[in-house]
Amino acid sequence: MGVTKISQSFATQVTPDRMFKALILDSHNICPKLMFSSIKSIEFIQGSGEVGSIKQINFTEESPFKYVKHRIDALDKEKFMCKHTLIEGDALMDKLEYITYEVKFEGYGRGGCMCKMTSEYKVKEGVEIKEQDIEHGKDRAIGMYEVVEAYLLAHPHAYE
Repeated sequence: MGVTKISQSFATQVTPDRMFKALILDSHNICPKLMFSSIKSIEFIQGSGEVGSIKQINFTEESPFKYVKHRIDALDKEKFMCKHTLIEGDALMDKLEYITYEVKFEGYGRGGCMCKMTSEYKVKEGVEIKEQDIEHGKDRAIGMYEVVEAYLLAHPHAYE
């Protein structure tokens, strides 16, 4: 059983504080509205967004998954950083024990930011995971960020 670590980043024209507020602090409200074809709802199972909270994402019938649960492990509102772990759900594909994500938004250019994401995939004993499975998950995460970025660019006063 091993851990596969993947890092990715992309630049956006949205400030770090707005991206952090929308994608991290208010994802339970904005993501189901913007991604209604794939996300049915996001609800807190435990807590209300602080460290230790558990958030469940419920997907629509069109999605290949039913739900996932994430635990918030670290949250730094001044440094625009969040670390959370996918602890349950069919996205683990009976191959993974968990996936840990660390997300940071750092100032970049004139009013934009760099979104930096590091994912750690903890594989179950005796199981191999294909790179294409990891790539598919990465693409989904980036797609979600791009949808929120487009919304924030179209609504410059949202999440100020």
